[in-house]
Amino acid sequence: MRVLLITAAILLGATGTAVAAPPTAGAGNLGDRLFPDLGNGGYDAQSYDVSYDYQPGVTTMKSSVVMRARATQALSAFSLDSLVARIGSVTVDGRPAAFRTEGEKLVVTPASAIRDHSTFDVRIDYTSDRNLDPPSPALHLPSGVDWPFKAWVNTPDGFAFMGQPDRAHLFFPSNDHPSDKARFTFRVTTPSDLTAVSNGSLVSRVVNGDHTTYVWRTAQEIPTDITQVAVGKFREIDQTGPHGLPVRSFMTTAQAGGDDLVRQTPAQLDWLEKTLGLPFPFERYGVLGVNSAYDGVALETASMSTYGAAGFLQPAARVAPIMVHEMAHQYFGDAVSVRSWDDMWLSEGHATYYQMLYAGGIDDAMKGMYAEDGHLRGDWGPPAHMRNAGATLLGSDGTGALSLYALRQLVGDQTFQRIERTFFTQFHGRSARTQDYIDVANRVSGRDLTSFLTSWLYGATTPPMPGHPDWKPAQS
Repeated sequence: MRVLLITAAILLGATGTAVAAPPTAGAGNLGDRLFPDLGNGGYDAQSYDVSYDYQPGVTTMKSSVVMRARATQALSAFSLDSLVARIGSVTVDGRPAAFRTEGEKLVVTPASAIRDHSTFDVRIDYTSDRNLDPPSPALHLPSGVDWPFKAWVNTPDGFAFMGQPDRAHLFFPSNDHPSDKARFTFRVTTPSDLTAVSNGSLVSRVVNGDHTTYVWRTAQEIPTDITQVAVGKFREIDQTGPHGLPVRSFMTTAQAGGDDLVRQTPAQLDWLEKTLGLPFPFERYGVLGVNSAYDGVALETASMSTYGAAGFLQPAARVAPIMVHEMAHQYFGDAVSVRSWDDMWLSEGHATYYQMLYAGGIDDAMKGMYAEDGHLRGDWGPPAHMRNAGATLLGSDGTGALSLYALRQLVGDQTFQRIERTFFTQFHGRSARTQDYIDVANRVSGRDLTSFLTSWLYGATTPPMPGHPDWKPAQS
């Protein structure tokens, strides 16, 4: 009893109040297995307000970002992921702060310590250089594969960016990890003959002489890796989706074709909503077609998927399912983000599954994928624990979709749909782990599916496919 009283006295101190932990520096990473240096600890980003001043003919831009964050510990210093060209100044709550760069980190020491649970604003004035193309230290890709979302893209009439998985911090300093979602505002000033587009909704357009400032803002929190900004000459295609959802798309004026495919978007949204039994998760949707080297690729940038415009000149039977793939990502990957990059199959697997369901003939498609699954597991690993980041980005889509198909085969359509809806509803606006999906599947089905799903998601060899005893996987 005496020991307990002494301990209590030490903890409470002379004033009778709890003694706060002394401030320390936040962690310099989040311990992600595939991207071990990515992300930062000690705070939770709440919002970003990013500004760019675009001038044609030069690749540098005056830029700034204000990150509002909530401290999760008392902070003497903290870091952000950053690869921007040059940092000009940093303030914390309006007071100048000391800063230094260490590799891909910007380390900030505020003038006074930040209290635990308090909200603080960090303003960083910096220069963007759209010619920078630094290699990723963690993105291990097979020989000959050129990852398209790694740098700024300069177009004939402007620029675009997409930064999945680890290059958003080339565009703005941030906590660049999908587990830390935030609301975004992008303010882009351009010559008035150009248009700036971004995630969310256009909240203002202010003309000042021969320049115009566009302000786009997201209503929901999104991960950094699916942010987008593009400047160029675009034509706007306005439509209405299910339940009056605004569908606002932008296509480069450098290309005449592709609009017919873009106009399929409301019907695709209707199909996906009915298939999932869930309303679209963002305040609007649309398609952005840019005039760039992104041709042939697409990314699920939140609320407006980004494509190389020339892709829309390909046959509709090829492109329309890809459009549904990016649309499905708005639910799985965007509204529900992944907790770690090992969980990427939750994003890519779902998008590929619904892409194939929309295209038709999913049983035949899955039979072909099943035959190749043994080779993929041998070369790259199972969907929830692939060998490296490159394997996860390139291989978790098919193996993840096959795992979802196997679950549907085991539990039946109705139970599978309830699992999908419950998982999405529970984690909408949050990030989720593989174990979270397994837990939901167990609870909704009323069965212990842990061993079954673990064999599909973590197994070194391809499990038997329920309902198809004649299907045989190739072995690596």
